[in-house]
Amino acid sequence: MKNNYKKILIFNVNWLGDVLFSTATIRNIRRNYPESFIACIIPGGCYPILKDNPYLNEIIIFDEKDRHRGIFRKIDFIRLLKAKNFDVVFLLHRSFTRALICFLAGIPERIGYITKKRSFLLTRKIPSLSPIEFHRIDYYLNIIEKAGLRVEDRFLDFFIQPQDSEFVDRFLKENLLSDEDFLVGLNPGGNWLPKRWPKAYWAELADRLIKEFGAKVIFTGSIFDKKDIEDILGLMLQRPILTCGLFNLKQLGALCKRLKLFISADTGPLHIANTVGTRRIIALFGPTSPQVTGPYPLKNVIILKKDVGCKIPCYTVDCQDNRCMKAITVDEVLEKVRLIKND
Repeated sequence: MKNNYKKILIFNVNWLGDVLFSTATIRNIRRNYPESFIACIIPGGCYPILKDNPYLNEIIIFDEKDRHRGIFRKIDFIRLLKAKNFDVVFLLHRSFTRALICFLAGIPERIGYITKKRSFLLTRKIPSLSPIEFHRIDYYLNIIEKAGLRVEDRFLDFFIQPQDSEFVDRFLKENLLSDEDFLVGLNPGGNWLPKRWPKAYWAELADRLIKEFGAKVIFTGSIFDKKDIEDILGLMLQRPILTCGLFNLKQLGALCKRLKLFISADTGPLHIANTVGTRRIIALFGPTSPQVTGPYPLKNVIILKKDVGCKIPCYTVDCQDNRCMKAITVDEVLEKVRLIKND
């Protein structure tokens, strides 16, 4: 690919954490094409991850299960892309449908991994890496590197605006909190149940953080996590602060910059916290692999994970056992907290 002006499209993936992992790829594409027009397609729910990203000229929303559900709405979306006259698309997503959309939209250069049944839709076929053996950051970067682009680094980007920090300032003042407090964020949510730590564990952890460490505990989560976190609060003796639905993702990032410690399973907010530089993080891993979707970098992160005899990563989303997460005890987490406090 020659280093001249192009209209470049990136067809991104679907989950918050994975889109965040893709920001290294976006930045490296921009470095190769500093004067080009670069757009990125993401689901609406992932929009905050790329909002304010200076390496993109445009963000295009594609919601396959909502506004673009059904053949006629997909045809409208294809027409939209066709009218934009893109020269090349990097398909970070492995799906047949997305490759077909770009083919029908007349994008002349279509670059992506060779996956089942879609090879004929690609003009630049990248031999597929195993998605369970490489970190997602490297999995996406490999596409552009094999297409001939320079890859200079692999860190992530998440851009926070002054108004997001000001929102958090007001929140801390209203709750009589300051940077002198031992501010601990607890994030019990997860996009599928087997990744979640048991509610009773979160309740015990929060109680003991407050009682034994004098922590100011802040539960984070979206409005969809509110019922689960209210269940946790119902098991507690102490009173933490509940913020479900109060913060958007940008404001969550601004909050995480102020925390002394953030504790979370493998989910989008974990990676946001690490990207913005939360002082210390404890990550609880069960069915997913830290080598594939773990936080990067690891300099401020402690990963807790137990070998319970299951094949990892495991994507059995209806698993009723959850023994991989249950095996991580509250005492083990608190042992790491003591090390952090004494560091």
